[in-house]
Amino acid sequence: MISDILFWLFSALMLGFGVAVVCLRNPVSSALSLVMSFISLAGLFFLLNAYFIGVIQILVYAGAVMVLFLFIIMLLDLREESLRKINAAPLVGGAVVLAVFSGCIIGVIGRFEQGNHPFPEIMAPEEDVVGFGLRLFESYNLPLQVIGTLLLVATIGVIVLSKRELR
Repeated sequence: MISDILFWLFSALMLGFGVAVVCLRNPVSSALSLVMSFISLAGLFFLLNAYFIGVIQILVYAGAVMVLFLFIIMLLDLREESLRKINAAPLVGGAVVLAVFSGCIIGVIGRFEQGNHPFPEIMAPEEDVVGFGLRLFESYNLPLQVIGTLLLVATIGVIVLSKRELR
């Protein structure tokens, strides 16, 4: 019973802060909303007894990556976005896409019979770190290296963009 309440609480917080990331005009407020969304996602991992993944979610994403994002925002000296005139065509197009996508999701959920069964644990708690490490470095080694390379390229790009020309 309490796990159901926590699931809906963490899900609502994650979705709410995810919407705030997109809707807020201040980049720092948007980044802090992303931190709260990451922490809510970690709570969902804790509910699935995936403690290691939850802790890594907080340490790596909510900690290190968001500090990097905030550093980039402050380094580039981004200002709050000014209000723009609302264009009706993209707004109507977005509403149509949202309605079609919502209809597809509702149709899939309505036909998904296993959705009423309890979700199995991701892995046994005693094998959490070992199983995750083996799966990460044996099965997902290439995606891990690609993500590391993307982060390196993004960091170098920020340094190049923030370098000021001397006159």
